[in-house]
Amino acid sequence: MHKRHMLREAVLTVVLFFAWAARWTWAAPDPGTVADDVALLKRMSRGFSEVARQAIPAVVFVTVEKSVQVQTRPWAIPDPFRDFFDDPFFQRFFGQPNRPESMPPRQFRQQGQGSGFLITADGYILTNSHVVDGADKIRVKLHGGREVEARLVGKDPRSDIAVIKIEGNDYPFLPLGDSDAIEVGEWVIAIGNPFGLSESITVGIVSAKGRSGIGLADYEDFIQTDAAINPGNSGGPLLNIEGRVIGINSAIYSASGGNLGIGFAVPINMAVAIYRQILQTGTVIRGYLGVTIQDMTSDLAKSFGLEKEEGILISEVVTNSPADQAGLQSGDVILELDGKKVESVSSFRNTIALTAPGATVTLKIRRDGKDLTRKVTIGKLPDEEVQTAAPAAPDSVAARLGIAVEPLTPQWKERLGLKEERGVVVSRVAPESPAAAFGIREGDVVLSVNRQSVASPKEFMEALERSKKTGRVLLLVKSRTMTRYLVIPIE
Repeated sequence: MHKRHMLREAVLTVVLFFAWAARWTWAAPDPGTVADDVALLKRMSRGFSEVARQAIPAVVFVTVEKSVQVQTRPWAIPDPFRDFFDDPFFQRFFGQPNRPESMPPRQFRQQGQGSGFLITADGYILTNSHVVDGADKIRVKLHGGREVEARLVGKDPRSDIAVIKIEGNDYPFLPLGDSDAIEVGEWVIAIGNPFGLSESITVGIVSAKGRSGIGLADYEDFIQTDAAINPGNSGGPLLNIEGRVIGINSAIYSASGGNLGIGFAVPINMAVAIYRQILQTGTVIRGYLGVTIQDMTSDLAKSFGLEKEEGILISEVVTNSPADQAGLQSGDVILELDGKKVESVSSFRNTIALTAPGATVTLKIRRDGKDLTRKVTIGKLPDEEVQTAAPAAPDSVAARLGIAVEPLTPQWKERLGLKEERGVVVSRVAPESPAAAFGIREGDVVLSVNRQSVASPKEFMEALERSKKTGRVLLLVKSRTMTRYLVIPIE
């Protein structure tokens, strides 16, 4: 009891001593220091304002319209006589009632919105693929309120990148930064049109880099930020404090749909690589190595004789693939790619995908405790499904017909039960358009235009444009039930 009393007295003495000492150290802040801190905050505020002032004119509000078919079932509507007609006694004398199981599908117009930003003076705009997916009509509202029609140059759903274009020149555009150079903790600024509120900015920091496994796209290498990204921000720019674009705002992580401080942006380096391919080739071609890989764990590291978790593990090598031809084996650990450490499956996969087919890369691997070097010539990713050159310019023949097409990929062939056919798939048909009036439907395959075979959207568009002189177009269209020629006048 005595010892407990002495301990309490000792603690009280220490507390009183620090309280006495605090009287001399907790002095009022120096007015000069406060003024310096306020001045620093003002300079930072002016810096954010200046970045916003220069960037906002190049950020656009994207609105889209698409037609949606809805199947209606008349007997899903409450019917006071349905039980009577379905009664076995009634059917015994009068037979089955003659009623349709479903009504013809009805067309509805659906609207969507998002953001985008100009990257060239002649009207090229970057946005998200999901913003313009399925759009029959795309409109862009510029800074100042002017609205103009836009056309889809190309989109890559696997990276959630799309390129659209508006006609004209001398547009303000944003300079591009280097997303590989950003660091966690750096200040960033997000600009967009959340909930339709144009030219909104939010400020935060880079929370993380290289986020994958989110489930938003096939190729994920997201920048995570706590700068608020709300519905409608998708497609807008994520800027560094120098006003350069380092990402494209893509999505939020939220159960309710509102901002919870976790937003994701596609790195601008990835977006630019996709953009250049779409402009140069009209498609996106990804590199292919031919391996199944997995992240390294502590247990795997011990099993493969590694002193620490490093690199990624090859679990399978595809026969006759570039990896197989270079001598890679199941159980190899990839440590470096062209001299840079390999830290995750997602980053390695993205780097290979963005490497041009035919290029040679150098891999440092560890096999049975020995470090080896292998040179691999990158192949082309098979069965790549890319959607490009969909709705054409408003004055084009395709726009007049009300039709948009996609490449006839192996996935489409499997879905439609096709084998050797070459052509393009009808991806959209505008309601009440000439194409719709002649019975063309989504999923039909156009085999030829004016008796000329077409194998890509680009060939289809070019062949259509040559029909302007005759005022009509001859299409060979394969549907699920028949193949027929259609002569459609060009309005």
